[in-house]
Amino acid sequence: MARSVLGMKSGAVTDEFDRAAATYDLLVAANPGYHRHLRRSARRLGLPGGGEGCRILDLGCGTGASTAALARLFPRARITGVDASEGMLARARAKQWNKNVRFIHARVEELSVDRLGGPSDAVFAAYLLRNCPDADAALRGMGGLLRPGGRIVLHEYSVADSPAARLVWSLVCWGVIIPLGRLATGRSDLYRYLWRSVLDFDGVAELRRRMGRAGLENVRALPLPGWQRGVTHTFLGRVAAGGAS
Repeated sequence: MARSVLGMKSGAVTDEFDRAAATYDLLVAANPGYHRHLRRSARRLGLPGGGEGCRILDLGCGTGASTAALARLFPRARITGVDASEGMLARARAKQWNKNVRFIHARVEELSVDRLGGPSDAVFAAYLLRNCPDADAALRGMGGLLRPGGRIVLHEYSVADSPAARLVWSLVCWGVIIPLGRLATGRSDLYRYLWRSVLDFDGVAELRRRMGRAGLENVRALPLPGWQRGVTHTFLGRVAAGGAS
């Protein structure tokens, strides 16, 4: 890659998402199980009663695929989608949503309880943490947006602990994702970054430890089915009943 993974995380990756926004939904639709897996992870938030009375933050919402999963499962919740890419948010906002869904342009590090109008009951972050320049600060920030006992679900790639998963990921990237991305957008920077950033990211055990260091309790990792078994996982945790440490 012409730019380092860290260099991309520090700003360039947002520009690449802006450029890819117009074709992003088309590309993810080619991924078997993409939307179904988002719904499975979202369901693992375990919010009762369709989320009635709950406030959910969808961090890194992109074009709204994760928002749609949350809205389908928790139609009575108030859902706020947040993303750093204006291009991706424009695509999300152009879709039809119920009155309980809104979108905010921001990086996760810029959010505050005051800006959001109060603490949230749950955070859902799909494919976000890996893109944050400081994953520890991002996790602490997420916890600080939740009320005591609030729930966090990360839907994230993690292959470092499994040579087989690393091989599958590389084969899928170079055989499918990177060529399709280049064909759709005329560029491959974002998709090559995707490949490399996943290889460089935490393994399952390390991400669980990182979540614990951020003050989260009851941290677990659950698998997802299909070709993504061992590649993509649901990570769950809770803010302590007395608040995030």
